[in-house]
Amino acid sequence: MIFGTFTSRKVSGAFATVRRGPRATPMRMRQSISQFETAFEQETTLERRRREQLRRRAANRSRARRISRSEQESKVRFSVLAVCLTVTVVVVVVSMFEALAFLMA
Repeated sequence: MIFGTFTSRKVSGAFATVRRGPRATPMRMRQSISQFETAFEQETTLERRRREQLRRRAANRSRARRISRSEQESKVRFSVLAVCLTVTVVVVVVSMFEALAFLMA
């Protein structure tokens, strides 16, 4: 009496035997330790690259925020300087004409 048939399939680099029929057993993947080590090394390398990329992106965002903040502060300082110079010019002109009017009278 035959309860099922056996088939072989190639699954991720290793052959796995699957039994089909009423007594089907779960498929087992047979990988060697070297395959696990290789996969682990690849995953570790990818994680290391991802962490470094995230660190670089965070540093770039921080640098961009610092530059933006510095530019904004520079604009404010320039505006205050321009207003101070304008007020100084107006005060000097008015006082000079007052002094001239006082001397002419």
